[in-house]
Amino acid sequence: MSTSEKSLFGHPKGLYVLFFTEMWERFSYYGMRAILFLYLTKSASEGALGLPEDTAGAVYGLYAASVYLLTLPGGWIADNILGQKKAIWWGGICIMIGHGILALPASPSVFFLGLAFVAVGTGLLKANISSIVGELYPEGGAKRDAAFSIFYLGINLGSFLGMFIVGYLGEKVGWHYGFGAAAFAMFFGLINFRVNGKYLQNVGEKPLKKSSYTYLYVVIGLLAIAAISVTSGMLDSIQLANSMKYIISGITMAYFFYIGFLDKSLTIIERKRVGVLFILFVAIAIFWSGFEQAATTFTIFADRHTDRDLFGWELPASWFQNANSFFILVFSAPFAALWIWLNKRNLNPNVPLKFGLGLIQLGLGFLVMYFAAQKILDGSLAGMGWLTFTYLLHSLGELCISPVGLSSYTKLAPKKYYSQMMGLWFVGASLGNLIAGLFAGNFDEGNVDAMPDLFMQFCMYGAAAGLLMILFQKQIRKWMGGVD
Repeated sequence: MSTSEKSLFGHPKGLYVLFFTEMWERFSYYGMRAILFLYLTKSASEGALGLPEDTAGAVYGLYAASVYLLTLPGGWIADNILGQKKAIWWGGICIMIGHGILALPASPSVFFLGLAFVAVGTGLLKANISSIVGELYPEGGAKRDAAFSIFYLGINLGSFLGMFIVGYLGEKVGWHYGFGAAAFAMFFGLINFRVNGKYLQNVGEKPLKKSSYTYLYVVIGLLAIAAISVTSGMLDSIQLANSMKYIISGITMAYFFYIGFLDKSLTIIERKRVGVLFILFVAIAIFWSGFEQAATTFTIFADRHTDRDLFGWELPASWFQNANSFFILVFSAPFAALWIWLNKRNLNPNVPLKFGLGLIQLGLGFLVMYFAAQKILDGSLAGMGWLTFTYLLHSLGELCISPVGLSSYTKLAPKKYYSQMMGLWFVGASLGNLIAGLFAGNFDEGNVDAMPDLFMQFCMYGAAAGLLMILFQKQIRKWMGGVD
């Protein structure tokens, strides 16, 4: 029996194997992420590292950027050496080891080594697990979009549980207990992938023709380890993070240029689609640069400027990030059903229009934070509703962009560059996370008066980018060559 014949609720059983593997991996990633910036900035007397906000922001940005940047060579390794399934397996093992290192109450250098292991492992796992989801639906269409929405539900179920459990353990029990819980989560994900991998036959296998350039991932992995390790004091992490902004942008543009203009094996239609993929890359980088402030500036706002009292108990600041996961869990299924319902009536919004709507909602979320920041200038605390409403707007924007973008990349990518293009999608997230980390350096205790204007900047960026996507939607759709 083929993989496609083994179905459950109208979808291949392999989708649910990937669902739960990704759920546990995202439990570990987002759970750890929920407490990471707090651990970096809280004082040594509280058991943390006590870094200044600008340094902590650079460290966080370098780590988060490395996590997604390494999906590009991770995709290359899968396409040329391991195949997607083995890349996922070995990536998960690296992630588990990394979180295990973070659980050790050791020196900052050891802690940063743990971050590097997580970054390298995620580079192998993240793009390739999304690629296999696309391979389960060779026919494409709205059903594939629905599958990615279901897959996205697993991502957010994992992050929801991870932020609650790791966040509580980290803030209320001990930071390293939280990091240890993340390691156990990845262990459960590996067990699921190994035991139920039989439902993924005929997809994600080793390439027929292997490449001998195995050193590529090793070299880039070592660079990632070096980039994170320097934050222990050997180099200026802020300067490095700022340099990485331009390096990532330059390399990505060169990569798109090579594929779209220099590779003569691609057809004209494929090249135009690569142009669309570049536009979507820019849009997603803008979106994530605002959205990923959940772990940095929004967490600072929750910790220092928000009244977190609930019936006499102070909520952990990290729990506010869970509002996003909650809203995704609530709205994922309705959105998936909505796209199919609209598609049957030829009313389904096209990809650039969905992106435009998502970016505008990002801008509106920062408009809410602008008013919240105005409220705290007199020394008072903001209510919990400000952050909650911002997360609602950002979550709805995410549902318009992220699952739709993932699906679009699997449909528009040239077969020759399939996993590598999925890697480029996550490089957009890498650039966005790096910018979000650097932006957090502006939010120190002596710079509170500048907070409203800082939030307004991102409001304008998001709204302007969204309007541009909507204005040029017809031209972008024409370049997609009939793919919806």
